[in-house]
Amino acid sequence: MNRAAMSPAPHLDPLGNPVSPGEPATLAAIDAFVRGFLGYRPEIADILAAAEAEPTHALAQAYAGLLHLLSETGSIPEPARIAHARADAARTTATPREACAIDALSAWLAGDIPACQAACRRALALAPRDLAMLKLHQYHDFNRGQFLSMLRAALDVADANTDQPAWWGMAAFAYEQCHLMDDAERAARHALSLDPAEPWAQHALAHCLLTTGRIDDGIAFLEAASPGWASLTSFMDTHHWWHLALFYIARGRFADALAAYDHHAWARERTFSQDQIGAVSLLARLECAGIDVTPRWDDLGTHLAARATDTDQPFLSLQYLYGLARARRPEAHTLLAAITRRAETAPADLHTAWAEITLPAARALFAHATGDHATTVTLLGPALARLDTIGGSHAQRDLFEQLFLDALLQAGHDSRAQQILEHRRQSDPTDVPINRALAALYTRAALPGPAAAAVARVTQGLRPCTPAGGSAPCTRDQSSP
Repeated sequence: MNRAAMSPAPHLDPLGNPVSPGEPATLAAIDAFVRGFLGYRPEIADILAAAEAEPTHALAQAYAGLLHLLSETGSIPEPARIAHARADAARTTATPREACAIDALSAWLAGDIPACQAACRRALALAPRDLAMLKLHQYHDFNRGQFLSMLRAALDVADANTDQPAWWGMAAFAYEQCHLMDDAERAARHALSLDPAEPWAQHALAHCLLTTGRIDDGIAFLEAASPGWASLTSFMDTHHWWHLALFYIARGRFADALAAYDHHAWARERTFSQDQIGAVSLLARLECAGIDVTPRWDDLGTHLAARATDTDQPFLSLQYLYGLARARRPEAHTLLAAITRRAETAPADLHTAWAEITLPAARALFAHATGDHATTVTLLGPALARLDTIGGSHAQRDLFEQLFLDALLQAGHDSRAQQILEHRRQSDPTDVPINRALAALYTRAALPGPAAAAVARVTQGLRPCTPAGGSAPCTRDQSSP
């Protein structure tokens, strides 16, 4: 019999991509990594034990190294370097597609993100269904504010992936970050028609509903989906609850937003970067809405203290700094100094991001956190227009807009604040915190008519509602805690 005919069929990952031979446990862990990376499942971590058990499997080592880097520790974890050395040593056993994953890891370790993304594109050219490499490409696009690239990378492999809910979710979020809301919503809803539990599509749809001011629909959608989130990774679980809390705040449901924070958004992996910045952002927004969260800052600050020198990603560093400063932690001064040094020493391709955008924003956020609202207005205003280049979604970056608006109000710049508040009200006319701020502002300005209209909108916003196309009324808190 022909020897080739006796050879076992190659192992295929969950997307149909061939994988180099390995131990059954290693191949199962590779499958788990792909499913976990795309679907935010805890099984993504299975690759770490498998990589230790079979150190000669190149793809397992590459995936393990990438996972260590995705942990966003603020520095290069030594296990990532070890995994890379093993992957490189086993390169001759890797397929061309797998070699691209090793190249992506090599480039990321070297700090060369464009080269990392080029390796991802090479992998996708060889295997358009290698959606793990698409996810990695989009991860770096997102962190660098390259939203057009994020969309293009997804659409380049569209024809090969129309049956994949995860691809539709990635396309939906890319469309949404480009403010192509109709395309984003269609893609997200198509993903959910294929898999109602697809987490990134749920996330993209939440963005669409928030951005277009469909607050009641957002609450109904996310509350219905929430029972499935506990089985996801900490980030995806807590981030979904973060989104739901934003909807609650808009409707004056502050007790529900605080419960979302206490029991979900800040209740899992308190050492993970994304959970930490979600907690900072949510507490800051609640404070801007007039809610006292002081004890929660103290608790959060104890976990942020480890970030005192973390200047790996500017978007993350700004929020660590704000949380530390609001908690009155001495590490806030340490981190501000570290950001200053980073701005002074950043290489040419990162100089603008750190020196011209992040540093003035950091000084502004520190000023706001410590009550110097005039300095916040002076420094943060010019930085806002360029903050998209340091990453984060526009929903996440809205935190900085809200802190700027709060500083305007606190510093007595009512005319500028009124312009921003009325503009923000256009997408959600009955937003409770916005209209409360407008009512107070118009009262100070001796404009009783507009003040009364704003009060009426607060009342309307607090009333029970029925989501569009929905069934049961939404319940709303009638008072702040």
